[in-house]
Amino acid sequence: MRPHLLAWQWSDYAVKHRNRVNLILHVPAVALFWIGTIVLVGGAIHRALAEIAIAVACLIVSVAAQGRGHHLETDAPTPFAGAGDFVTRLFAEQWITFPRFVLSGGWYRALAQSKAR
Repeated sequence: MRPHLLAWQWSDYAVKHRNRVNLILHVPAVALFWIGTIVLVGGAIHRALAEIAIAVACLIVSVAAQGRGHHLETDAPTPFAGAGDFVTRLFAEQWITFPRFVLSGGWYRALAQSKAR
């Protein structure tokens, strides 16, 4: 895991989230990630393969959609340094950094500025 992951991720989050389509796409994609994560945990607890399969599908669709959105950005995300970096950055972004971006008003400001570009 990167040292000071949350601070590092936050330091340039707004710069890497400016494209209007990407901003709008993140809202349902992050929600789908949350659902997938919660269903995955429930499926694992209940040992329900159908729930686990649905959860994995939700996670794959969410990550794929966000990946497509990030390709629209002028400033690309920092490349992943391996599987561990991918997982920790992904979960931090979905559960902490993106909600913080929305709740701080950063998402709305970026959306409003994307109209002006």
